Amino acid sequence: MKDTLRQQFERLAMRLAELNATLADPTIASDMNRFRSLTREHAEVESLVQRFRHYEQRERDLASAREMLADPEMAEMAQEEIAGAEADLTRLHGELQTALLPRDPDDGRNAFIEIRAGTGGDESALFAADLLRMYLRYAERQGWRSEVMSQNTSDLGGYKEVVLRMEGDDVYARLKFESGGHRVQRVPATEAQGRIHTSACTVAVMPEADAAEEIQLNPADLRIDTFRASGAGGQHVNKTDSAIRVTHLPTGLVAECQDDRSQHRNKAKALAVLAARLREKDRSERAAKEAATRKGLIGSGDRSDRIRTYNFPQGRLTDHRINLTLYKLGAIMEGELDDVIGALQAARAAEQLAELEGRSL
Repeated sequence: MKDTLRQQFERLAMRLAELNATLADPTIASDMNRFRSLTREHAEVESLVQRFRHYEQRERDLASAREMLADPEMAEMAQEEIAGAEADLTRLHGELQTALLPRDPDDGRNAFIEIRAGTGGDESALFAADLLRMYLRYAERQGWRSEVMSQNTSDLGGYKEVVLRMEGDDVYARLKFESGGHRVQRVPATEAQGRIHTSACTVAVMPEADAAEEIQLNPADLRIDTFRASGAGGQHVNKTDSAIRVTHLPTGLVAECQDDRSQHRNKAKALAVLAARLREKDRSERAAKEAATRKGLIGSGDRSDRIRTYNFPQGRLTDHRINLTLYKLGAIMEGELDDVIGALQAARAAEQLAELEGRSL
């Protein structure tokens, strides 16, 4: 292991000792925000230090096995132990390097997922409904809470636009690579000739800000309209002007919510979505500047990118950013996204490692 990497983990071990001492102080619980923050940091640092200690143990095992080579009776056993220890050290070294990569500060946040029908008319809206179902099923598998914030349904039961909120552990870290253009190739239910059509949707994943970090919206910059909710929601929803549409005048960004009977709660939800969109707009603009000096599309958040194709006749999903092809489309549409998301995260980690090595040359 390079000394710089070892030194980083030694500093983490010192930080763990500091955290242990701080959390042992009974007065720390009086500040719950600080207590929760320190507890999360402690769990992360402790996990990293444990991996490092395991690496050090395998180093000692390797050294002991090499000493055993001098004994003819132990040489064969020593060779087996050496091979196993060297394989473990190679694997653990890669894991430790990846664990120390710069972490997106938004990774631990909840997220809003915005799905919009694109080219393809009714078929695109139906595909938007399929994507919504896929993400809801994935959320169930992860044990996350999900809530539809707003929806604009099509005549055939699809969605022209739907906004979903996901709450749970590392939601944004798992879903941030879903942002982009999603293309579908299949025979639409409305196609009498059995011809394959191509249509598309866009997906935007936006991290939800903490209350303390929420973008402060100037009331003078907002136009708030009320209107009568449409679609499902019960008689009360459809008879009162409880739906809210908020327009941010300087940018033209719009957010609306009509899924609650309370106008006040609809307004709060719409403002939360608008704040996330403004935050994402700023984030995307910064990412666009960084992308000029950085290769790769992963994590760019550019909605115009065609990131993925869902080919139903062939049962094939292709992620174009990393040239990943999986012939398990049925399972993926049922929410089995781990293989796709895991491959994207691994590709991003490899890209970060290459960038760090390039800087050190």
